[in-house]
Amino acid sequence: MQPHWYILVYTVFIFKVVAALKNAKVNYAIVGGFAVALHGAVRGTVDVDLVIGLTKPDYLATEEALKNLGLEPRLPVRAEQIFDFHEEYRKNKNLVAWSFYNPQNPSEIVDIIITHDLKKMKTKKISAGKITLNLLSIDSLISMKKESGRPQDLEDIKALQKLKI
Repeated sequence: MQPHWYILVYTVFIFKVVAALKNAKVNYAIVGGFAVALHGAVRGTVDVDLVIGLTKPDYLATEEALKNLGLEPRLPVRAEQIFDFHEEYRKNKNLVAWSFYNPQNPSEIVDIIITHDLKKMKTKKISAGKITLNLLSIDSLISMKKESGRPQDLEDIKALQKLKI
């Protein structure tokens, strides 16, 4: 089990990311392991996975917001290229996520999932103190994880289905 500081550090990081996206007027939803945990299932993860709207302005604003937090893209491509060629990246290079990290603290990672468009998904708002977080709804999260089919995602589906009972 991770020490309690782990939870605090990553909670602060998520809040910083969410605040930066809100300031940049980016529609987003938290997906992946943090969404599973925020819905109430036990799940450990380090990276913050997000889905945004599949629009050039959302991609450009997301890149700027994350760079303002000191995060850098892992790949030498810019928002405009990711947006313009996301289908090619997905099909020919098997790129699922546009990943950012903090060179000063490599455990601060944000992955923008490029295989989905937030406008086609259902979200849920949860309050965490003075901040509101946008999560993918349980049903949308289950659907997204079914598409992936990775072993961890299959385990997440079981945990999320138990929450619906």
